Amino acid sequence: MAPVAMERVKLGSQGLEVSAVGLGCMGMTGNYGPAKEEAEMIKLIHHAVEMGVTFLDTADIYGPFTNEILVGKAIKGIRDKVQLATKCGFDIGADGMLSIRGDPAHVRACCEASLKRLGVECIDLYYQHRVDPKVPIEETMGEMKKLVEEGKIKYVGLSEAPADVIRRAHAVHPISAVQTEWSLWVRDVEVDVIPTCRELRIGFVPYSPLGRGFFAGAEVQSTGDIRQKFIPFFKPENLETNKKLLARVAKIAEEKNCTTNQLALAWVIRKGAPITVPIPGTTKVTNLKSNIGALTVKLSADEIQALEDAIPKEEVAGSRYGNVTREEQAAFLEEARQLARSTTI
Repeated sequence: MAPVAMERVKLGSQGLEVSAVGLGCMGMTGNYGPAKEEAEMIKLIHHAVEMGVTFLDTADIYGPFTNEILVGKAIKGIRDKVQLATKCGFDIGADGMLSIRGDPAHVRACCEASLKRLGVECIDLYYQHRVDPKVPIEETMGEMKKLVEEGKIKYVGLSEAPADVIRRAHAVHPISAVQTEWSLWVRDVEVDVIPTCRELRIGFVPYSPLGRGFFAGAEVQSTGDIRQKFIPFFKPENLETNKKLLARVAKIAEEKNCTTNQLALAWVIRKGAPITVPIPGTTKVTNLKSNIGALTVKLSADEIQALEDAIPKEEVAGSRYGNVTREEQAAFLEEARQLARSTTI
């Protein structure tokens, strides 16, 4: 594949500019199977930056905590070349239980801890990972605004926030980006979240634009993989049905002379333009290069519609999240910690 000239996209109207495709780093330290070798993942991040993919996405909860440490090591010496995004909002209690916290004290403590793990003085884009229903969004955003004023973060983001909350938050401090899952088989955000972002000139950052690897042919791992535990799309009783839908996309990709992952990613890019920057994750350079190739895939309005017709919402089996108990969450986090200990991070 010939080198792709990486375009730049403005997220929001406050000045944040990033590569047209970002890199989701979560899977490098687990969640979709055991954590990968640190040295190899650092090389992968360096490859990404060399190819123009400078928008890196992490979070304190990934690992937990080890992902930020990894990314921090990878960007040492090239900090000025990357746009770094991380998140706050989850809390792991002494009992191992996971909860959502948006109170100002927690936001500040998380930011300070992330700065240390990442080894940076300022975070480019800082998201509230999940909205805390117990804390008014105005209070959370008030603290985010203070962090901007203090120079600890440059731009503010929200993750998985509904349209009304986005509006309220934006009134306190301009939101530069909203991050939510969006792909050919998860399209809820098209109803009001994306229209709200367009109206308010907020950037939109789809995570899992390849359906958590589904549209890239990824196989679910036997250990340490959240997909087999918590994502109903990947349950055996649903997977076979969904693979039939995937075959339809693969057929269209063959006709377009591109790969299935490129086609699925191109759909997100073209449909979400000009405010959208997807952040597909990968742990392989070959996949990274293939994802970048999606930028060269052109889609007409008819082709976009054909892709959507190939995966009708009512035919997708399962859902993106299932009912998970706090105990199951705690058990998975402990499993993640055990797997992470086998790496050099």
